[in-house]
Amino acid sequence: MMWFNIAKAQSFMPTQGTEIAKQVDNLYGFLLITSFIACVLVIGGMIYFVWKYRRKTPNDKTAYISHNTFLEFLWSFIPLVIFLAVFVWGWYIYHNMRSMPKNALEINVLGKQWAWEVEYKNGYKTVNEVVVPIGQDVKILLTSSDVIHSFFVPSFRIKQDAVPGRYTALWFRAEKLGDFHIFCTEYCGTSHSAMIGKLKVVSREDFDRYLEQGQEERNLPLAKKGEKLFAVKACASCHSVDSPAAKVGPSLFQKFGHEEEMDNGEKIKFDENYIRESILEPNKHIVKGFPKGVMPTFQGQLNENELSALVEYIKELK
Repeated sequence: MMWFNIAKAQSFMPTQGTEIAKQVDNLYGFLLITSFIACVLVIGGMIYFVWKYRRKTPNDKTAYISHNTFLEFLWSFIPLVIFLAVFVWGWYIYHNMRSMPKNALEINVLGKQWAWEVEYKNGYKTVNEVVVPIGQDVKILLTSSDVIHSFFVPSFRIKQDAVPGRYTALWFRAEKLGDFHIFCTEYCGTSHSAMIGKLKVVSREDFDRYLEQGQEERNLPLAKKGEKLFAVKACASCHSVDSPAAKVGPSLFQKFGHEEEMDNGEKIKFDENYIRESILEPNKHIVKGFPKGVMPTFQGQLNENELSALVEYIKELK
């Protein structure tokens, strides 16, 4: 079947990172080839018969043509066989994709506007970055905190919706080292197109060292912990931290200690209490020029230590 593998042309299809990706491409290649052959037969035959049986003189009359039972059987039976073969082939691939292997490495992924929050079993969290060891079954457990997102890795040919209020899952076994793109393929709001992540396939040794970072970060300074939390909670998707330029929300760069004008004309000092209130009750005070109801509340999602770390990080954005 490998002669059907048109994905070897890198300019045509993404890199194949798993065995299932190869199987999907083989089926897709078969469909393309059979469709091309059918198109040539149907369109080519039509053009040929139009030319062969064209009217040559004004007195030509249409000849009486009876049906051909054998021919009619063939053009019905052959497509039926091809259709059934494609159905069984597709079912086999789909069954492999949806049969979750036992003892797979489980990784929790939370979709949110507009980032992927990743958490490993040891509690280590990252954002927009999934790191997995090569040659090991990996199960991604998906959910969403707001709207429907869709976790898609083109090089692995896998895609699964992340739905609020429930868990969905997909699995893969990476066969190539390197970095692969993660996209959201379900329109989820203003910055949907920027909801891009990276899936890194590394050696087992590098993966173990990667997880150890979670243990080391427990001893980070408060502001560094806040910086990490700021990234994990996808705050950078809406707020600039290195320039005055606004994104979906107002910039936080060099704001601490200054006054911020609200949409009602009130001016509020940008201090620790304002930062805390904006995180827990984001719709209480709306900065002038920005819409209401865009930022979700983090009430119940952050403990006091995490709030203090975030406040300290924002204070140091100078």
